[in-house]
Amino acid sequence: MRRIVFMSATALTMTAMSMGSAMSFEGDSLVAPNCDYGGKISAIRAIDEHTVSFEMCSADPAFEPKVAFVSFGIQPSEHIKTVGTTKDILTNPIGTGPFKLESWNRGDSIILKRNDDYWGDKPAYETLVFRWSTSGANQLNELRSGTVDQISTLSPDDFSAVQNDADLQFLPQSGPNVLYLGMTNTFPPFDNVKVRQAIAMGIDRQRIVNNYLPEGSEVADYFTPCTIPNGCAGESWYDFDPAAAKQLLAEAGYPDGFKTKIYLRDVFRVYLPEPTTFAVEFQAQLKANLGIDAEVVPLESGDFIGQASAGNLDGLYMLGWGADYPHITNFLDYHFGKDVKQFGESLPAIYEPLIKGSQIADVELAKPVYEQVNNAIRELVPMVPISHAAAGSAARDYVKNAGYRPFGAKQFGLADPGKDTMVVMQNAEPISLYCGDESDGESTLVCTQITETLLDYAQDSGSVVGGLATSCDPNDDATAWTCHLRQGVKFTDGSDFDANDVVASYAAGLDVTNPSHLGNTGAFDYFSSLWGLMNAATN
Repeated sequence: MRRIVFMSATALTMTAMSMGSAMSFEGDSLVAPNCDYGGKISAIRAIDEHTVSFEMCSADPAFEPKVAFVSFGIQPSEHIKTVGTTKDILTNPIGTGPFKLESWNRGDSIILKRNDDYWGDKPAYETLVFRWSTSGANQLNELRSGTVDQISTLSPDDFSAVQNDADLQFLPQSGPNVLYLGMTNTFPPFDNVKVRQAIAMGIDRQRIVNNYLPEGSEVADYFTPCTIPNGCAGESWYDFDPAAAKQLLAEAGYPDGFKTKIYLRDVFRVYLPEPTTFAVEFQAQLKANLGIDAEVVPLESGDFIGQASAGNLDGLYMLGWGADYPHITNFLDYHFGKDVKQFGESLPAIYEPLIKGSQIADVELAKPVYEQVNNAIRELVPMVPISHAAAGSAARDYVKNAGYRPFGAKQFGLADPGKDTMVVMQNAEPISLYCGDESDGESTLVCTQITETLLDYAQDSGSVVGGLATSCDPNDDATAWTCHLRQGVKFTDGSDFDANDVVASYAAGLDVTNPSHLGNTGAFDYFSSLWGLMNAATN
């Protein structure tokens, strides 16, 4: 067995271990010497060609929905060990999915071709084209003209028009989401909790929901929507109270307000349908309610995501989240975990109970822990939750199976446009097509068509079903999971899928000293927040 072992702070070494002359399969392993690094995974082992074991540092009740998420997609081990050490992996994905990349025409389109060797049900059409526009109105115009077959996001003002158009079909999107106004506590004046609390009280969130979001949207009284178990445990958010907010600002030393910025990326989102409009509304409210002068600063999408994730934005910023899987860890651990840098210095009052809660499978037993977490978020205000938006998109009436599943990006291999080519218009150009190190929806939507994960989300219910593994089975206390891989699966480069590909794909994301742990920004946010990055220097 080949084993990747954490040996020192400066390097990972691979050592050969004989498993006996009768064994023809050499299985890779990723092994941490102990769990002092603070993450979830102790070891990942290729037991045989079609079996992978995950040994956990503690019980992880969200293991199955986590491994179904697209950022943990599997690529060939040899591809990762060569192309993964360069930036070429960002534009050269090799997967097992229903489509494969034909070309990326920068600034214009991405063209995928049907994978005729796909192990599952093959798409009914040959070519899938992705185009993009930041304008909801432009997306709808192209849909009406027939130049595109489906769009990703519909402006709230256009819901009724689409519903009344016989040539179009309205597609509700039911996944939980949140819009929030972020702050970074390493930059003054946001290093002062009273300033953050003042902003929490000084934003009229109901006005935003009433004026800019579609019917069915709600003010966010918690960061996590209530449809997620324990999402709404604890005290609800502050009421709008500009007088109390100004008093807090005065106590913090800013009786006349201060100057700052509102950063945004001009990318349409279900939770943020018109970013510039929202930014101007926030700007006006901050001035009128708190005396804060805020300059609106647009950033390029990739730069914005990178700067936000690294905690480098020195002002306010608008971001949001759509559920990747149906568990509270997806919302809270990703944003407020110990190693998350987005809001500045991580806060022990939040991340310490999060660690405890993530190990409790029983929802009722976990409730007091998440009450503690949500109360700490309310008190310390790393961000201000604004809204949970109702959302929808649209397609031409002839597209079959055009709807969205509750969790996970849409699988266009299940759609049928009734012709050889389907054209989809999304909200922006992908940042890259290596989604192990991306978190934007435009990248993950395209990745979902190319790479696959061990488990998957059902189209109708969003429940976890088999993927590249027919099942992942826990031991009695859920501290070890054994995944049974689907046999006869091939990658689009012709290589056979086996257990070593799983180990290599996870090792590239988890191990900061792995030569393939390069990615785009190197942040590997999902690996970091949901599993914990392994680094021998922390052992």
